[in-house]
Amino acid sequence: MTADQIVISIIIIATFGLFVWGRWRYDVVSLVSLFTLVLMDKILGGEGSSLIEVPSQAFMGFGHPAVVTVAAVLVISRALRNSGVVDLLARYLKPFTVKKTTHIASIGGVIAILSAFMNNVGALALMLPVTLKTAWAQKRSPSILLMPIAFASILGGMITMIGTPPNIIISNLRKEQQQQILSNALADSTSPSAVYFNQMNIAQESFKPAPFGLFDFTPVGGIIAILGVLFVALIGWRLVPREKQIKPTSRSLFSLEKYVTEIRFPEGSPLIGESVEKVNSVTGDKLTLIRYIDKKGKVNPLNQTNRIKENDQFLAMADPADLKEIMDEYGLRLTKEMRYRIDSLKNEDTTFIEVVVSPESTLVGRKRNYLRKRTSNQLVLMAVARQDKPIHKRLGMVQFCVGDVLLLQGRREELNNNVIELNLLPLAEREIEVGVFSKVSYALLIFISAILLSMLSVVPTTISFIGAILLYVFTGILPVRELYKNIDWPIIVLLGAMIPISDALQNTGTTSLIAEQVSILTQGFPTWTIVALIMVITMSLSDVINNAATALIMAPISVGIAVSLGVNMDPFLMAVAVGASCAFLTPIGHQCNALILGPGGYRFHDYWRMGLPLEIIIVIAGTPLILYFWPL
Repeated sequence: MTADQIVISIIIIATFGLFVWGRWRYDVVSLVSLFTLVLMDKILGGEGSSLIEVPSQAFMGFGHPAVVTVAAVLVISRALRNSGVVDLLARYLKPFTVKKTTHIASIGGVIAILSAFMNNVGALALMLPVTLKTAWAQKRSPSILLMPIAFASILGGMITMIGTPPNIIISNLRKEQQQQILSNALADSTSPSAVYFNQMNIAQESFKPAPFGLFDFTPVGGIIAILGVLFVALIGWRLVPREKQIKPTSRSLFSLEKYVTEIRFPEGSPLIGESVEKVNSVTGDKLTLIRYIDKKGKVNPLNQTNRIKENDQFLAMADPADLKEIMDEYGLRLTKEMRYRIDSLKNEDTTFIEVVVSPESTLVGRKRNYLRKRTSNQLVLMAVARQDKPIHKRLGMVQFCVGDVLLLQGRREELNNNVIELNLLPLAEREIEVGVFSKVSYALLIFISAILLSMLSVVPTTISFIGAILLYVFTGILPVRELYKNIDWPIIVLLGAMIPISDALQNTGTTSLIAEQVSILTQGFPTWTIVALIMVITMSLSDVINNAATALIMAPISVGIAVSLGVNMDPFLMAVAVGASCAFLTPIGHQCNALILGPGGYRFHDYWRMGLPLEIIIVIAGTPLILYFWPL
């Protein structure tokens, strides 16, 4: 291995390690990797190094068509939401919710179709309140619905090129890889690239590199999506742990064990003098003391034999539907700080709302003080619920995570405004609001026109989508103030920073080196097994790190393997595209999985129960489908 190859290998391994560690957000990790790449390029000889052509090109990835297309798709998703297209579809779901299988299949099918043409996280976020409302109406546990529809939204992204960032990346990388192979073949008639053209019987002079088209992913992705939705609707929901399939009994819309809040025992409470164990026994499953808050505000473990004293403060778990009743019955109060803020807001328009922290929310990684500043002290954080890790901190010290469910109090207008501003998902029951039909028609007409322009190769997909966004702005469907609101900037930074690293992997010859080693190790194996192996490796990586980053690294390696074997690169790229979209084993593999963690009441280990058989089905069905539609 050359010095350049050793350096880029170390950078890639360290990057994957940091992604898995999760201490820093993936966009920060990618920027650290990009900085290290440029720094090592300088140390190894600047322009003489093959890590990067010139330092000024380090940020060329941010102008890459894949990055611009991903941003455009996110903006278009917002416009489609504003137009009422989704609400119009959701309006007709009610008759299909009587039986469990049709309930899951109907909502899952709608989400899958939406995810094919808009951001899948956005599609899930739109349908989440509808799902919860229909679950409550049918007295059905949301836990048997939320994981299936989250998986359906991920499956739907496979259907088209714009359905998910990995497909957009794979599409653009196909053209770049073809250009690279053609250049290598023209430069050296004895190179593996020249041999590849000869074995594929392709005339180099007439060959024109091209990306995958908008619907090139549909034959494979569409069939896999149908199989996946049928699996989660017929079998998958039965694999949810039995304790989460119980019908909801409280007025809460979702299956949460408990919220964590802060209470105190004022003078006159009949529970003063009783032991902690006795209090928890008396209040039953409606309220449970879990931690003691001392006079300095420090949270301490509970001693079950300790006696309750006047004005003692505790962290307690309770369902919001039962909290007021149990506090009135035993004379309990919220802590003084919370009580003061509630009294300052109290009037006849004050109400409560339950919201989920979405991946796009600015609250992610922040604490209560940030919420107060952003809302100008107009909202009170009453309680927090989290499923993957128990909360044993005071509310002011809790750092919000994706999937957390917050109980907020405030005046109705301020609540509604701030929920939108903070990108929170309201979980309260709501009527489905159908958009104005004329806006739905305009929105669909503009979107379909953009797709047709792309399909007919009149203009590139990126340009047609930019044109659609401009029309959405001019027609008022997308207000200018919302133009950049739904762009997932961490993903954009991740893509822009990882593209030069992916290029360096190829420029240094590391992809060829890895491909040669894989070819040696799999010598004598049928080619279909290598396609399946690439899919499985990509799946495994996507379960623990961002799928866009996985696609950027695995795509060049898969092409290198195809060239070394002298077979068509397209089935190998398709295997990466399918594998990158299959993050079903963990809540951290995909934003959709994280989004339903709290509302569904799931634990980290619940995902593989449904996800593992689904991934096995996809590998078994996906491999022959890829080789049928994209022959070697």
